[in-house]
Amino acid sequence: MQLIDGKAVAAHIKQQIAQEVSDIKAAGGKTPHLAAILVGHDGGSETYVANKVKACAECGFKSSLIRFENDVTEQELLDKVKELNEDPDVDGFIVQLPLPKHISEQKVTEAIDYRKDVDGFHPVNVGRMSIGLPCFLSATPAGIIDLLAHYNIETKGKHCVVLGRSNIVGKPVASLMMQKAYPGNATVTVCHSATPNIKEICLTADIIIAALGSPEFVTADMVKDGAVLVDVGTTRVPNANTKSGFKLTGDVKFDEVAPKCSFITPVPGGVGPMTICSLMKNTLLAGKKAIYK
Repeated sequence: MQLIDGKAVAAHIKQQIAQEVSDIKAAGGKTPHLAAILVGHDGGSETYVANKVKACAECGFKSSLIRFENDVTEQELLDKVKELNEDPDVDGFIVQLPLPKHISEQKVTEAIDYRKDVDGFHPVNVGRMSIGLPCFLSATPAGIIDLLAHYNIETKGKHCVVLGRSNIVGKPVASLMMQKAYPGNATVTVCHSATPNIKEICLTADIIIAALGSPEFVTADMVKDGAVLVDVGTTRVPNANTKSGFKLTGDVKFDEVAPKCSFITPVPGGVGPMTICSLMKNTLLAGKKAIYK
């Protein structure tokens, strides 16, 4: 069993990005600029955004954080999105999800200029991804693909089971694993809450990508020997033994599943660091106008 070290891979990629940004600046080019909109004070969102700002500094990017309280109106938020769309200094920006219930996440996502949509959530980017055209890839799926490539994990002709059908992870990663590319060229099965016989399906999988948000859902009796396990789950489970009072827990029961695997991602330290890394890669592409002129 080999542990897939997302932290180390992300650090390596960020070093490469920082070098390229340094070269761009030395040649008199523009410093890539990422802006982030954060609404309210959700603990998870605060942490994610803080990590994104930190990663920008590591990569040599300029970053801006725009904060709103929970009572911000939908129109105020849409006005800010329009302002960022029109700001020539901002190369890419994100609106941190989830948003308060009185605001339509879909409306806000669609209002973002797809050429600055470095989260890869806009329907134009999602559509281009699904047919294999250049685009900003959704960050977590792109991070998973990078991990498989870094460890030279064979995907062609393999049976990949994706657990979960979310628009952010399940659907896009299934689409990427089907592309005629490496990593990809896999036979993909997507399972979800309405799928019967999930255990039997998982037992046929060469690669399992677990993105259900259901702590320790995948157990040893669901995994065949030599399978590759990618655990996307990050659920805060109460734990009296930790300083914070909770433990970040994945969708895979790691201790019992790991011995059966050829490769497995830990939680934390697996897919998580790669998600932010993918956002940095998209920001660099946006700054260089490498996809959309």
